[in-house]
Amino acid sequence: MQNAALIHKSDFSEAVGSYLLLTKPTIMLLVVLSGAVAIFIEGSLLSSPMKCGAILLAVYLTGGCANALNQFFERDIDAKMARTQKRRPLPQGKIQPTNALVFTIAIGVIGVLIFGLMFNWLSAMLSLGTIIFYGFFYTLWLKPNTPQNIVIGGVAGAMAPIGVWAGITGEITLEPILVFLIVFLWTPPHFWALALYCKDDYIKAGLPMMPVVKGERETLKQMFAYTILTVLVSLWLAVIHSGWIYDVASVSLGAIFIKRNWETLQNYSEQSAKKLFFFSITYLFGLFAALILDRIVQMLF
Repeated sequence: MQNAALIHKSDFSEAVGSYLLLTKPTIMLLVVLSGAVAIFIEGSLLSSPMKCGAILLAVYLTGGCANALNQFFERDIDAKMARTQKRRPLPQGKIQPTNALVFTIAIGVIGVLIFGLMFNWLSAMLSLGTIIFYGFFYTLWLKPNTPQNIVIGGVAGAMAPIGVWAGITGEITLEPILVFLIVFLWTPPHFWALALYCKDDYIKAGLPMMPVVKGERETLKQMFAYTILTVLVSLWLAVIHSGWIYDVASVSLGAIFIKRNWETLQNYSEQSAKKLFFFSITYLFGLFAALILDRIVQMLF
């Protein structure tokens, strides 16, 4: 009896974990963090922890819906790629496609309604647009048809600060646009670093990723250009968002990010691309953590 209960509990935990994986939780951690940055920069919602939690939950649900739609439509492609076939629940058969679609629609609807009913319909429409753009336009048209898929599709992954800011204030101003631009411009060097050392997977899946279509050298050149632009925008944000912690972080992390990209451009190897990919995550986490810490210090002192 006890063993049967333990098995049932284990099955339930595995099922919950599989549905969570549909939302791409690692990616969503960065998306939610970018939304939290908007909360801290704007400031007025910090006195209401419940509303802070609600708006970040809405970000996770709508972003997770877009990611789950992506996995639903790409389940056959994911089954061909070594990077995804053993890590995603649909190609592993842990979730039936119909169940995945029902779950996806449910979390998307809930997320949009939280934005609309608790905040405003501008933020709800921005979130719905993000789901449609990434889940359908990017997944079904951009990704299989153009090597610029990541650049254009990066709009969806960068929308959280704009959606959150709109939810709080009912408008869109320069600050969330700059945070949006940081994520948008950071996405190509981040993702193309991954695409470089997973190039064989994309060839096997027939996807026209930049390293497959343009080759390693051209990809690395474009990664370097986007890295420069990312750092410049982060410095622009430092000018209008005065705070010594972020100032130091944007300069030091930016210098390292540029240096790592330059070294990879000059002496490319799969290992250097992999290291660059992981550092790019550290860069964005560090930048946004510094922004939030700046705001906390200002509140305390």
